[in-house]
Amino acid sequence: MAGFLGWTLDAFDYFVVIFMFDTLAAHFHVSKADVVRTTVYTLALRPVGALLFGLLADRYGRRKPLMANVIFFSIVEFLCGFAPNFTVFVVLRALYGIGMGGEWGVGASLAMESSPNRWRGVLSGVLQSGYSVGYLLAALAARFVLPTWGWRAMFWVGGLPALLAFYIRLRVPESQAWKQHQAEDFRAIMRLVSKHKATLAYMVLLMTLMMFLSHGTQDLYPDFLKTQHGVSQATVSYIAILYNIGAIIGGIAFGQLSQSLGRRYTMIAALILALMMIPAWAFGSSLLIFLGTGQLRNYHYLLAYPGATVWIRAER
Repeated sequence: MAGFLGWTLDAFDYFVVIFMFDTLAAHFHVSKADVVRTTVYTLALRPVGALLFGLLADRYGRRKPLMANVIFFSIVEFLCGFAPNFTVFVVLRALYGIGMGGEWGVGASLAMESSPNRWRGVLSGVLQSGYSVGYLLAALAARFVLPTWGWRAMFWVGGLPALLAFYIRLRVPESQAWKQHQAEDFRAIMRLVSKHKATLAYMVLLMTLMMFLSHGTQDLYPDFLKTQHGVSQATVSYIAILYNIGAIIGGIAFGQLSQSLGRRYTMIAALILALMMIPAWAFGSSLLIFLGTGQLRNYHYLLAYPGATVWIRAER
C-alpha cells in the first residue's frame, strides 16, 4: 500500500502539468514550448533522484529514504502553486524531478522485497498501476479542480502526499531483505555495483527504451488532442481517465499472465500490442478510435516497469 500510494501521488504531481500547458503559458507570459520544456527538466533530474535515494536506501534502509522522498516531492509540488514567476516555477519543477526519480526505486524495492515469489508478477502489476491511478487522478483534477479553483490549486492538492509519510512511519516494516544484506558503507555499495556493471548497463538501456515509448507519447497526448483535433478540455480529461483505466486493467492482467508465461515473453507481448495500436492512436480521426486504442496502447506501461523490476531486481 505504501509503495502503491507513493507511486500514485508521485505520478499525480507530475501529470497535473500536462493538462495545463496553455494555462501556465498564459499566466507566466511565455510560450507553450517553454512550459513543455519544464517536463524535460523534471525528467532530466529523475536519474539524479534515483541515484541519490537509491544509495540512501541501500545504506540506511528502505523506510526512512522513502519517507524523506515523499515529504520532499510533496513540499516542492506544494510550492509550485506559489511560484511568483516562470523562473522559480522552472527551478521547482526541476527539483521535483529529483523526488520523482527517487520514489519508484525505493518504493518498488520495499514492496518487491516483501512479496512472496509466487505473487511477484501480479503484485508488480498492481504496484505499477499506481502510476496510472495518479495519471487518472490528475485528469479528474483537470476536469473539476482546474476550472473551479485555478492552476495553483492543482499543485496545492499535490502537496497532500506528505501525509503518506506518517503512514509509512507507523505501519510499514523495514525490508527484511535489506536487514540481511545491508551494506557497511557507500564504498561497499559501489563495489557491488561495479561487480554487476553489465547487468546495470542492461537495465539502464532497457528502461531508456521503455521511456521512449511511455513519456515519449503520453506526456503530450492531452495537448495533442486539443491542438490537433480540437477536443475540448473536459473531453480530453475523460479520454485520459478511460485510457488509464485500460492501463490499470492491463497491468494487473499482464502481471498475472507473467506468472505463467514468464516475464520476458509477457513484456514482449504487451509491447507488441502497444506498438500495433500506435498508428491508429496517433493518426486516428475519431474519438472512438482514440478511446479504444488509447486503452490498449497503455497496457505496456504497467508491464514495462514491473516486468523489468521483478525480473532483474528481485529475481536476478
